[in-house]
Amino acid sequence: MKASDIIRFLRANPAFFDDNSALLTELTVTHPHTGQAISLTERQLIAMRERIAQLEGKFAELLEFGEENDAIGDKIHRLCVSLLEAADFEAIRRAIYIHLQEDFAVPHVTFRVWNSARSRGGSEFLPVGDEVRYFTGDMVQPYCGAPVVHEANLWFGPASRLIRSVALVPLRRDDTTFGLLALGSEDPERFYPEMGTLYVNRIGEMISAALVRDLG
Repeated sequence: MKASDIIRFLRANPAFFDDNSALLTELTVTHPHTGQAISLTERQLIAMRERIAQLEGKFAELLEFGEENDAIGDKIHRLCVSLLEAADFEAIRRAIYIHLQEDFAVPHVTFRVWNSARSRGGSEFLPVGDEVRYFTGDMVQPYCGAPVVHEANLWFGPASRLIRSVALVPLRRDDTTFGLLALGSEDPERFYPEMGTLYVNRIGEMISAALVRDLG
């Protein structure tokens, strides 16, 4: 008889040990940590304790994720309120930089706007080249990872040579792209390709709506 035959038999007869309970005290297995011989019942208790410990660890991890999501949700709410209260472009601009740099702790933040009905002074309205326009126009979701658009990376000024990871978020009016929000960090792991883009996408949508309201 092979081990597979025994396994099939026990699976086909789940009440076997109910009818032969004495075997549980006669059979022994090896302790997973000490190597000593223990009964099947003891081994089952150890397995249950390990499983409970795994579940507790998973539950703690879920709680941590939930707390992190709540914290991010609060930050997005504060940004949204500031954008709603902004009476002009300068207030919108100030809300973007203050909340992203201080609340979200993004070290480098910049953005550019083009194809707007009204223009304002400042670097945000400087001309952008085809590289940025084509890249942004083809985006279906925010880009996170190593810098890939040289021109956009130069927007960070003197810090551009230190940037190791970026989040590039398209700014859109309906289906038309009119700008690009760029977030940068010296940490290569701050923005990475596998990270979720739900929140940065929402930030882009809120900023887009505020800019469209002011710039047309």
